[in-house]
Amino acid sequence: METVEHTLPPIYDVDSRVLILGTMPSPKSREAGFYYSHPQNRFWRVVSDLLSQELPVTNEEKTDFLLRNHIALWDVLKSCTITGADDNSIQNPVPNDIGDFLRKNGISTVFTTGAKAASLYHRFCEKNTGIPSIPLPSTSPANCRYYNYERLKEAYSIILPYLKAN
Repeated sequence: METVEHTLPPIYDVDSRVLILGTMPSPKSREAGFYYSHPQNRFWRVVSDLLSQELPVTNEEKTDFLLRNHIALWDVLKSCTITGADDNSIQNPVPNDIGDFLRKNGISTVFTTGAKAASLYHRFCEKNTGIPSIPLPSTSPANCRYYNYERLKEAYSIILPYLKAN
């Protein structure tokens, strides 16, 4: 187990309509300096397929993709003790100030990726934000046996109406 500090800034702009929250960047994501950077994580493939857009590859392309599609991306936790990328091993969680973040930018819809992110958001953030999260399945390669690609893409399609709303 190691204590990990969240070092990635939230990705958003004034046009962001939804916030998608993970738990904590994986070791691969921290190494790459960007969210969902494990080569087998399905996040980028799922959202780009849903929006019928080219798969973003570089960190700059991923940032452009998010902003162009009005998606903000961050994580529930500011720090925790964790073994590798195993959310189930998390101890000593310290949340990011999601409430302050939402108040500053007007985003009113929050999605959480994975059961642990949903649980931690509910436990530490929801009272402060006043916004319940809409849980999504994890895009982690560890979740492949529960959610094949088509099932995962179908689950993520719930975000589409929120992106198209005014």
